[in-house]
Order: sequence, then structure tokens, then C-alpha cells
Amino acid sequence: MHITQLNRECLLHLFSFLDKDSRKNLAKTCSQLWDVFLDPLLWPLLHFNSLMELKKDNFLLSPALRCLSICWHSSQVKVCNVEDWMKNALQKGVCSTHAHLANDFLVKVCNRCPNLLSVTLSGCGHVTDECIALLLRSCPNLQTLKLENCVRITNRTLAAVAAHGRSLRTLHVDFCRNVSRAGLLQVRDRCPWLVLKAERSADMIPDMLPEVKLPQDRAGRKL
Repeated sequence: MHITQLNRECLLHLFSFLDKDSRKNLAKTCSQLWDVFLDPLLWPLLHFNSLMELKKDNFLLSPALRCLSICWHSSQVKVCNVEDWMKNALQKGVCSTHAHLANDFLVKVCNRCPNLLSVTLSGCGHVTDECIALLLRSCPNLQTLKLENCVRITNRTLAAVAAHGRSLRTLHVDFCRNVSRAGLLQVRDRCPWLVLKAERSADMIPDMLPEVKLPQDRAGRKL
């Protein structure tokens, strides 16, 4: 029995055991399998191990997507987590190759995947508050949002959760050093049903711009 003699349900089940690259390679063998590759039912879950994987065309974004995770565990994450004003030329060069990848990808997700239920972002140092706020507005059924080691996430994301996360039941903001204890208390007060986890976030010291010393006269008064 040839694989193309299987019905659509069996083919979808078979494809579900393959990774993204293997799915596409198999789909290239004939038009019938290519149609299976393009079936939104094949893509309710998407997981990425690096930002560069977001640039590939071996997956499909559609309203069928329910769970998305981008977990980047690389030495480059440490560079991304350095504040822009602290980066040297080499560090800026490293970040320039991927600085906009996660945000641009999430904008596509917002436009194509309104039925998302769960999003996990780990090591995505360039993801912004504005992008998360757009995600919350675009995916009203979102129930779980887990953010880990995302340095640009601040209290503004917590405010967006309180304003737009009506379906949200679980929120993690672990190792997000620009989230404060006051912001966590506020979102807990406004969303008492939320299971909130913030490991180390409020205890970490955010990077601060160095103070600019104003000139003073001999008496020590600022000019």
C-alpha cells in the first residue's frame, strides 16, 4: 500500500509525528502530500528553538494555531539582554542580525492566529511591551502567557494584561528584570483570578541610565 492511498485523516496523523523540516520534505514528493502540509489542522502547535527558525518557510500560520512557544537558549541571549545604551559595537552587530525577528513574527501571529490559547516566550530579549499588548488584543481567547528572561518586558505588559487579558488565567514573568513589585501587586489586585508567577523578576536590579551630572557653582548649587 502506497502512502498516497491513505485517507486524509491518516495522512494528517502520520505527518503529526514529523518535525517541521521532515513534514516539508515529505510534502515535496507529490501534490497530494503538499496539500496535507498546507492543511491548517496539521498546525495547532508550533515550537521554535531559535529565532532563526522563524525565518523558515517550513510551517503554516493559521487560525488553527492554539499553542506557540519560542524558547531560545543560546549564549547570544546574554548579549540581547544588555540594554541598548550599554552595548558596544560588537554586541550591536550581533543583535542586528535578529533584533526584529521575534516582534515581526508575533505581528504575523496577531494577524493570522486569533484563536491562540497559549504563548511561551523564553530568551526573547527584543520582544517589546507593545508587541505583547497587540497579542493580547488580537487573541482574545488567550489563556496562558509565559514570559521568561525577556528584558524589554516592563510593567506596561502587566497593565496590558489587566486591560485586555480577559481570558487569561496564567501569567508568568520570570527573570524579567524590568518588571517591578508594584506592577505585580497592581495586576494581582486588578486580576485576582490570575495565576501569577514572577520568579526573581521583582528582585532583580534593572539597568539604569547613568545620571548626568549638572554643572555646579562654588557653593554646590546646580547651574
